[in-house]
Amino acid sequence: MRYALLMHYREPGEGEISEEAIEQAKDAFGAYGGALHAAGVLLSADVLASTAATTTVTRRDGGLRVQDGPFAETKEALAGIFVLDVPDLDAAIGWAEKCPGAQWGVIEVRPTATAIVDGEWTS
Repeated sequence: MRYALLMHYREPGEGEISEEAIEQAKDAFGAYGGALHAAGVLLSADVLASTAATTTVTRRDGGLRVQDGPFAETKEALAGIFVLDVPDLDAAIGWAEKCPGAQWGVIEVRPTATAIVDGEWTS
């Protein structure tokens, strides 16, 4: 079963985190990604750029609307996504617990409803 681990945490301000801490986080995420890959459960992983780089697109009001910046003001932002293929929710929670981002934010564990795999919809 496919699960998305959605990392949410407060974005730090410029210079708020030392270079040493950034390197430690990179190492921790590298080890985490390696463990997911070695276990054969990692389908994809992306760490997102800051919300300042966000562009939103909507057609809610009938016309195209493109805006710079995030749509909503929040204290925590979506920071990255790991998509896993694991047997069940307990397994997904087990991997979420090991995610380095759980130390400073929240890891949302959500099953996927459908996915496009090799160009075809699956469920």
